[in-house]
Amino acid sequence: MTDSKGREGYHDPLAGLGGAAPARSALTLRFVLATFGLLVCSAGAVALWVAEAPVAFPLIAGLFALVAVVDLVVVIRRKLHGEPG
Repeated sequence: MTDSKGREGYHDPLAGLGGAAPARSALTLRFVLATFGLLVCSAGAVALWVAEAPVAFPLIAGLFALVAVVDLVVVIRRKLHGEPG
């Protein structure tokens, strides 16, 4: 048996007492924020494209929208598998 630092044969008798609770992801908050980011970045990319801004600006906004889509996919997948949050 090893501990989190890899020390062989280490046993902490007080490991279950006190301390912080295990970290959990706030999936619903991530879902809301990713949806907001997707909407804002998509609208920004379209607005920049229509306004004939330099090509890099709508591409960057589109890239951020794509990142939001990936985050939405991850969050939805985790929620469907029953993770809390």
